[in-house]
Amino acid sequence: MMSRPFSGWVLNTIRPSTVLVGGGRCQYSQCRTPRPRRSWHRSGMPTCRCHPNVSYARPHSHMAEDLHFHLLPEQISYVLRANERSHTVPGTDGRSTVLKFESNILASNSPCEDRRSAATCLQTPGHMFGIFDGHAGATCAQSVSERLLYYIAVSMMSQETLQEIEFAAEHMKPVLPILQWHKHKKDYMYREMASLYVEHLRVYWQELLDLDNESGKSVADAMSYAFQRLDSDISLEAQVPTRNETVRNLTLQVAFSGATACVSHVDGVNVHVANAGDCRAVLGVQDKHGGWSAVPLTADHNACNTSEVQRVRSEHPASEEGAVVTDQRLLGILMPFRAFGDVQFKWSEELQRSILKNHRELEALNVYQYYPANYHTPPYLTAMPEITYHKLRGQDRFLVMASDGLWDTLDNQEVVRLVAEYLREVPERQVSGERRSLGYMQNVLLKRRRRRIGVQDHNVATHLIRHAVGRNEDGEIEQERLAAMLSLPEDLARMYRDDITVTVILFNTNAIEAHYRENEGE
Repeated sequence: MMSRPFSGWVLNTIRPSTVLVGGGRCQYSQCRTPRPRRSWHRSGMPTCRCHPNVSYARPHSHMAEDLHFHLLPEQISYVLRANERSHTVPGTDGRSTVLKFESNILASNSPCEDRRSAATCLQTPGHMFGIFDGHAGATCAQSVSERLLYYIAVSMMSQETLQEIEFAAEHMKPVLPILQWHKHKKDYMYREMASLYVEHLRVYWQELLDLDNESGKSVADAMSYAFQRLDSDISLEAQVPTRNETVRNLTLQVAFSGATACVSHVDGVNVHVANAGDCRAVLGVQDKHGGWSAVPLTADHNACNTSEVQRVRSEHPASEEGAVVTDQRLLGILMPFRAFGDVQFKWSEELQRSILKNHRELEALNVYQYYPANYHTPPYLTAMPEITYHKLRGQDRFLVMASDGLWDTLDNQEVVRLVAEYLREVPERQVSGERRSLGYMQNVLLKRRRRRIGVQDHNVATHLIRHAVGRNEDGEIEQERLAAMLSLPEDLARMYRDDITVTVILFNTNAIEAHYRENEGE
């Protein structure tokens, strides 16, 4: 049973937290409960990342007797571990600089609006990892998570490889595999959209062939070009008429919802990170004295970033300077300043009207014709990513990529510290490709037993999520708090936490150091 003070706080904040607001034929619930480290709408109410209306209201309110916080520790762990994914990279003689990655998702929204991707490039060198944070629904994040890595991969391909792929496609022969996906068993694809997505990917590589770039684009150019091209395709797909009702509805949903994205590409000691929005990538670095530091490889694209605010304002007339960013939001509505989809911040009002006028089921699709105040010179939003390059060194141990649900509760240094402590307590996950003998592992277990250390999780991403959700004011895990946060009904959970998606990439220190031994001039 959870402690009375914390239980009482949860229940007391739940009771007044949902207020019904009329909205046409439906009602919306607006949250009045303060959530730490979240942005606020002008009315003083915390809202979702895209619109003032958070979610549909349930037909009844939750009273104390409705809520049960009786999750046992093993039940808590079952919930936390449901979406774990771990993959060890089969390196050639331990020469891969990526040793393994561990990932997890904990949903708050229903359905979860976060997505993740991980894949090995098969026609070019490197591994790619992506975090995608959706808003106004999950459809845009789902579409981008399926497609973006393909767009990046073909952008890097040589003319010779692209010609081979196009020849196979034209003659109905098997096409060279582009990516080896590393998916969780619960991950799915939009089967209804598969042929459309393949068709538009093919159009894209045909255009790349016309560019006559013999060796393909550089990684940085490929990532930047792929982000913007995919966003353009998402916009165009929603404008093209089709008789297939399912495809028509999904293309609209993808375009009118939105998603931020953070993608990393690791090839040997070369790391490129492309970011559009407020997902984040942070490098864990260990100095020669054993101390740890967090090195951010991304900057959040929101109102907290002064250079980003200046960029947005500079793209519009001086007369709009006071209206473009209002109440810490783009046009007073959207928290991220870069995102896929969200065409209501990119299309003209005339285009929106022409596309939506013949659709009768927009409300059922969660698509609404909406014009923000002071909407004069669109587009106001872009999917153009900010690219960061980093050359791995021997002291670079891991890279943490996560949606803002993690960073809302843990700062960069806390995340690095937690991962470092986890790796210290679980030596078999140390970031090295070195083989461990049975005797070595036995000694590790004996030492752990003598120190009475209990490691709850076998996945470092789960370890981070457990701390993000369950830590108290002293930074310690509190079982009662975990039970409460994981037991909240779907319509209340979003008031207390966001979807959280984490991928931790562990680097192979031996391979990094071997690279510099073999290339002493670098």
